[in-house]
Amino acid sequence: MSTDTIGSPDQLSDPPTDLPSASEAAAPSRTDKLAPGHFRAIALLMASAFTVILNETTMSVALQPIMDDLNITATTGQWLTTAFLLTMAVVIPATGYLINRLGTRGAYLLAMSLFTVGTALAMVAPNFAFLVTGRVVQAIGTAIMLPLMMTTVMTIVPAHMRGRVMGNVTLVIALAPALGPTVSGAILEPLGWRWVFGVVLPIAVLALGAGLLWIRDVSDKEHHHLDPLSLVLALIAFGGVVWGLSGLGEAAQHGTPINPWIPLGAGLATLGLFVWRQIARQRTDSALLDLRTFLQPNFRLGVAIIAVAMMAMLGTMIMLPLVLQDALGMAPLTVGLIMLPGGVAMGLLGPVIGRLYDRVGPRPIMIPGTALVTVAVGMLAFLTPETSLFYVLGAHILLMIGLASVFTPLFSSALGVLQPHQYSHGSATINTVQQVAGAAGTALFVAIMTIRSEALTAAGAPPAEAMTGGAGLAFGIGAGVMVVTIFLASLVKRPETDGEFHGGH
Repeated sequence: MSTDTIGSPDQLSDPPTDLPSASEAAAPSRTDKLAPGHFRAIALLMASAFTVILNETTMSVALQPIMDDLNITATTGQWLTTAFLLTMAVVIPATGYLINRLGTRGAYLLAMSLFTVGTALAMVAPNFAFLVTGRVVQAIGTAIMLPLMMTTVMTIVPAHMRGRVMGNVTLVIALAPALGPTVSGAILEPLGWRWVFGVVLPIAVLALGAGLLWIRDVSDKEHHHLDPLSLVLALIAFGGVVWGLSGLGEAAQHGTPINPWIPLGAGLATLGLFVWRQIARQRTDSALLDLRTFLQPNFRLGVAIIAVAMMAMLGTMIMLPLVLQDALGMAPLTVGLIMLPGGVAMGLLGPVIGRLYDRVGPRPIMIPGTALVTVAVGMLAFLTPETSLFYVLGAHILLMIGLASVFTPLFSSALGVLQPHQYSHGSATINTVQQVAGAAGTALFVAIMTIRSEALTAAGAPPAEAMTGGAGLAFGIGAGVMVVTIFLASLVKRPETDGEFHGGH
């Protein structure tokens, strides 16, 4: 992450040793630099978020060695990823309450402590159950860290600087998943799978120690009591939806022991009860997840666009490697190298697009960004067994550039219209939608591909042609859905940028 985008400490003079009080942090500011305490806090949050997200994607490469060492099947091994995603989906809706209740410092120390403990458990795990437990504990820490990072940025960064700082957030969110498999592969061969966790552990310990020194509360704590019923409803609703959606994609390919429509149906029904409960609790400002954020048009639009864009991104990231390996005959290393430049480009473009957002606002960036995503997904609809490697590489890079042009302005414009006490709930909502939409996109793309491929195979098409034909249909439908986001992007307005809240537009 480039320090010049958020103001490096050596450019600042006479700083206070601690962060300002909540009232000072909320006050309007026209400065183009952050106080050193704020700079250190944001830099540490981003470095910590990078670490926990990097760890999230290492399992894609480490899974086979773990299966061999612990003598488990692929179906069992997939729970290392599934349990992580389910835990994220369940915990994230509660992070708005946690951040407001514990404060910035308390939430950070809880998140990094859990992540550190989970990493240590996973490293020394004597069996699979112990390893899954470590992954679940890691996931709880990760789930808290992501909304905390966004909430803190929104709270302490002056409104006219948020674009460039949110650009660094995009760098973290995009670059870490792209590098995860590469880092994991580099560690696995010489050291073994346990060191995928072992290398991360000292970094997590250092981040925890730095948090004790540098992280201070930047907003007033709220002292509402936790509503146990809301927590149970969130567990069933979001856990059921993500489990069901993930199962739909798996069932289309291999079949599952539990019909995925059962947890999906239970999750959707409980989601209605969860929404009803939150609306009722909002009357006393004690909701687990404050849904009044949806009263702001910009926030509603942002959530809708993020949902569709995440479906396109995760669906593509899961399905494209399958097609490249099984239909185009590419080696896993080749596939990884094809996917890497796009992820790196997306991450590095984040700060650049963030600075541009501060100058021109969301629409001039998001409209071409959503158009680029639509074109890129549409290009992948024309895959055949003879498609050139460079065609795929170009389409993927174009997709990632488009997504960078969508996410950075969206985070700033969607959260920028909220009142300060709603930032944590808005961040939690956005991260929840990302988890659910990612699972939905994966299930939708894989299910369409599988159904179409089977139909083509039954009609006599060779396996490679059948698979690319199924993938082409899935990508084509994805591109058609993305067209809607171009129109939605044209409706997004720039929040007022004078550092004070005046309501949404």
